[in-house]
Amino acid sequence: MSPPRPTTTIDELSVLGIECYGHHGVFEHERREGQTFVVDLTLGVDTAPAAASDDLRDTVDYGSLVAAVKEAVEADPVDLIETLAQRLVDVCLRDGRVEWARITVHKPEAPIDATFADVTLTITRHGPSSDQPPEGEATT
Repeated sequence: MSPPRPTTTIDELSVLGIECYGHHGVFEHERREGQTFVVDLTLGVDTAPAAASDDLRDTVDYGSLVAAVKEAVEADPVDLIETLAQRLVDVCLRDGRVEWARITVHKPEAPIDATFADVTLTITRHGPSSDQPPEGEATT
């Protein structure tokens, strides 16, 4: 009989609809005037330690994380929401307790000559301590 495996859990912590204002885009008027971006965060986190201790120090402080995400959106402009999304996922993965992060960037005021509800980009990245590769990446 093999020894019992340690129990680990990966839970999902989400903060949805974070409104930010940034100056991102490929057009001069987007960078000059700016626009609203909305960010959804979902993080893979083991919440069992915090549940057991009932102590904020044992989990991701989502209040501080939201402040860091807003600051990152308001920082230096980039052309593409792909670049912005990567910047935001990097912010989330700074906390070593985050196994993976899924970020959706909404750009509802994108300069498209058509009636539309939203433009979104969702990316998922795994932290360096995760033993699982990002989606679509082969293992060797």
